[in-house]
Formats: sequence, structure tokens, C-alpha cells
Amino acid sequence: MSIDFEELAYRDTPFGELSLRRRLHVALGVEVFEVKLNDEFLMSSLFTAGEIALAELGLDGLQPDHGAASLDVVVGGLGLGYTARAVLDNSAVRSLLVIEALPDVIDWHRRGLVPLGKGLSSDPRCEFLNGDFFGLANTPALDSRHPDRRFHVILVDIDHSPRHVLNDSHAGFYNPDGLHRLAGHLHPGGVFALWSNDPPDEEFCAVLASVFATAQARVVTFPNPLQNRDATNTIYVAVKQAGNIAA
Repeated sequence: MSIDFEELAYRDTPFGELSLRRRLHVALGVEVFEVKLNDEFLMSSLFTAGEIALAELGLDGLQPDHGAASLDVVVGGLGLGYTARAVLDNSAVRSLLVIEALPDVIDWHRRGLVPLGKGLSSDPRCEFLNGDFFGLANTPALDSRHPDRRFHVILVDIDHSPRHVLNDSHAGFYNPDGLHRLAGHLHPGGVFALWSNDPPDEEFCAVLASVFATAQARVVTFPNPLQNRDATNTIYVAVKQAGNIAA
């Protein structure tokens, strides 16, 4: 790579200044893609273990009573696409609806500005929907074109944690009423999984347990080469009251 740093895209959005950057990390000898919103780093291609684990742990939370290619999945928050890619790598997935509030992020993928973009955009199982996931979660249908549609797995990676939200309007989602509405979008036995950058939150685990049949916090550990130590994310996995998962 001849350019050590390049801003691939920039837009002043209703949420703030959004930028996609590519740089060469000389010490590690790798190309890094980063997403920033104002002064906050939303995602880096150096750290994807948590995003991938979100998909894997969420799908693993299902009871094994479904057939091949029968699962319908929602991902709230596209980012650099690592959660979506891990979902589609599971052969049991029939469809993936990715809900992303920022149209620019969807455009990056469709234009191939990010490494996983073209693969996601060309997969017939994958559909991008520009919309506010939290707003849609409060309505009767995540996909208004199919009001009765329910999903087997809903994965969310938008806020930094249930306590550290990107917008104050998101806070109600993490309360019992918001999670009850979210559970209504799942089939019986369906799974809700959430990524968090913070350590497990016992209070939030209790809220999850009050809404879902089971709930747990799983810590994902991965190396941080920038600080020469391990780092952690938390994946919350909650399962709706058991029943026959619809096909």
C-alpha cells in the first residue's frame, strides 16, 4: 500500500461527523479500516473478535430443532460488516436483514469501500435496510413490508453498552418495556444477543432475566496489539420462552 493514511468517506450527518478511514499500521504491518463518529471510534478492523462472537454466540443460543437454511436473522448496526459476515457464514441462515441508521455506511459496503462490503452486498440472503433499529423495535414490525414477520435471532451492535449509548433516545430500549417489545419480534425460543464494550452489568442481566426465559453475559477475550495486553467485550445472550421454532 503506497498511502499510509486515507480518508475514504466523510459526511456531516444528523448524528455528527461520520468518517471512514484507512491507514497502514506500520508497526503491525497491516491495513486498518476505522469508523469515527465525531471524536469517538465506532469500530476498527483491528478489533473484530467481539463482533464475530456476537453472531456466533447468538446463533449458538438456538435450540437445535430447526432444519437446514431455515433461520431468519436481524442485525442492528452494520459497521464494517463483521457480525453480518459471521451470520452469513452459518449455513443454517436463510435470510439476514441488516438495519443501519446511516445510509452512508450502507453505501460504503455497496461501493466496496470496506473489505467485506462486496461480499455482503452480493449475497442474495443479505438485505440492507436504512432505518433506526431502536425506533423500529418499538413498532409492531421490524420489517414494515411484512408486518407478521418474526425472526429467530436478533443481534444488536450499536451503542457502546446499555449504559453508554450513542443517543439518549436509545436508553429506553434497555428497560423492561423496550426489551418486551423487542422479544415480540422473535419466534418462540428465539435469541436476542447484544454486544457491549463494558464488563458484564449485573443490573442489566437482571432486566434481561425479567423479560426472557434465560439470560447470560459472556466475556470475549482477545489480544490488543496496540497496548500489548488482552482486551474484553461482553456479549449478552437472552432466549425467549421455549417452543417450536418456526421454519
